[in-house]
Amino acid sequence: MKFGVVIFPGSNCDEDIIHVLDKIMGQQVVRLWHKDHDLQGADFIILPGGFSFGDYLRSGAIARFSPIMEQVIQFAAKGGYVMGICNGFQILTEAGLLPGALLHNSNRKFICRNTYMKAQTTQSLITAQIDLQRALKIPIAHGEGNYFADADVLKSINDNDQVLFRYCDEAGNIITEANPNGSIENIAGITNTNRNVFGFMPHPERAADPLLANEDGLAIFESILSMVKA
Repeated sequence: MKFGVVIFPGSNCDEDIIHVLDKIMGQQVVRLWHKDHDLQGADFIILPGGFSFGDYLRSGAIARFSPIMEQVIQFAAKGGYVMGICNGFQILTEAGLLPGALLHNSNRKFICRNTYMKAQTTQSLITAQIDLQRALKIPIAHGEGNYFADADVLKSINDNDQVLFRYCDEAGNIITEANPNGSIENIAGITNTNRNVFGFMPHPERAADPLLANEDGLAIFESILSMVKA
């Protein structure tokens, strides 16, 4: 499978995700600069974490107008797979590829620490092979990860089984105390109605190498590859 990783000015997790896909998962990866107009035949597009120009206005608000995003939007409209992590998730909501918005963390502080999240559905490419009772230990690093959606959008997301992950404690309990940023209903990640665009705040690429003493994030990448091969 050929993955394309979009790199924006300020992206700082691009090499992390490329390392996991290439060195650990053994997949072909191409780097896509934000000013490019060509997805280079990638089968799966990833918008990595970090920062992007214009974040002073609102995270992802300006980056969503980068030339490459026109191609990404067209690719997604045709059913192509697109995944955004952290800043990538923010850009996807700003581009209208995912519903809702990412607001400042409820404590108004940047948070960088391990959290736990639990898959909520097997009806998506990235969660199909994940045990719904398993609490995945995945780090976060963001200042605007507070997911918000108005009542109508939230109802639609829940009714259509679009919530991918919710924050939980180590035992898998979805409780307020386990919510690191104030996200509504502990939501850590969602998909679109067509289930080909995915976004979440935690960084699985930072928990996917034995050298880091944490490989929980591999569950997401393994699910993608197992479903594609199937």
